[in-house]
Amino acid sequence: MQPGRIVVGVDGSAPARAAVRWAAGLAGRTGAPLEAVAVWDFPCLFGEHGLVPPALDGFEPERRAAEILDEAAAGCALPLGRRLRAGPPGPALVAAADGAALLVLGNRGRGSPPDAPLGTVAQYCLHHAACPVVIVRAGRGRLSP
Repeated sequence: MQPGRIVVGVDGSAPARAAVRWAAGLAGRTGAPLEAVAVWDFPCLFGEHGLVPPALDGFEPERRAAEILDEAAAGCALPLGRRLRAGPPGPALVAAADGAALLVLGNRGRGSPPDAPLGTVAQYCLHHAACPVVIVRAGRGRLSP
């Protein structure tokens, strides 16, 4: 019987890279399939006609999220499944982890203040994921499961 899938959220941050290393270590020991998920959401502004996307001169969040997935796969010694999701990060990661054995995240991503111990996405996933959630902090000693 194959162990359950391990899902790891990636956003290009140092804590997310640490989460990939940690999840890969666990997957390597257990034989579990490993899947990286990057989430993108097009930023919108509220204008007189409702929510409208701002002009961002060439900014393509879906393309950047795909690049982040490629970077995560390139830095991983194991086969890494890749999934790109659209929407708010917390709900998208929880949905991606549906049926998974484990969801692994960095303690905070690019949008959190540097001194925040836990980002809002990690907090959301801790409260809403149906599977266990592991939070990995970058630069905090040994990164083995």
